[in-house]
Amino acid sequence: MTENKRKRYTKNGLSQDPPAYMSVQAKTTWRQIVSALGEIKELKKSDAKLIEMYCTQYELYRNAYKHIQENGEVQPIYDTVQNNLGEAIGKDFKGFKRNPMTSIYNDAIKSLNNISRELGLTPKSRKELFDAIDKGDGESVAAIKKLFG
Repeated sequence: MTENKRKRYTKNGLSQDPPAYMSVQAKTTWRQIVSALGEIKELKKSDAKLIEMYCTQYELYRNAYKHIQENGEVQPIYDTVQNNLGEAIGKDFKGFKRNPMTSIYNDAIKSLNNISRELGLTPKSRKELFDAIDKGDGESVAAIKKLFG
């Protein structure tokens, strides 16, 4: 952090500035999530680790999806055919195998869903949050419904 740049925080203490080590994609996701969650009093500065995990999982999800788009869900398997001197003279098609990035993609989606529920980013978790907050003061309810409504 330079002397000219001051860290900015939301009302609940979350840093608006993402961790420096994050990639461009993760930093963009951080800013979006913190912008949406920064007014929620129930979130604390300690919840930043959950947001950090969400952002890095989102990056994995995006990278895996890009790789799958470029290389397909499955990859062909070939055996090399050799002559009696051991020289490669061709390839013998054996079938297909699953692209390993599909596993990374699926794992990232599961992690994103779990973390999303913890942060109140899914419709069901927002409803539960609204129901719990409806029992509290009207100011909190109005702020959250404005963000997610």
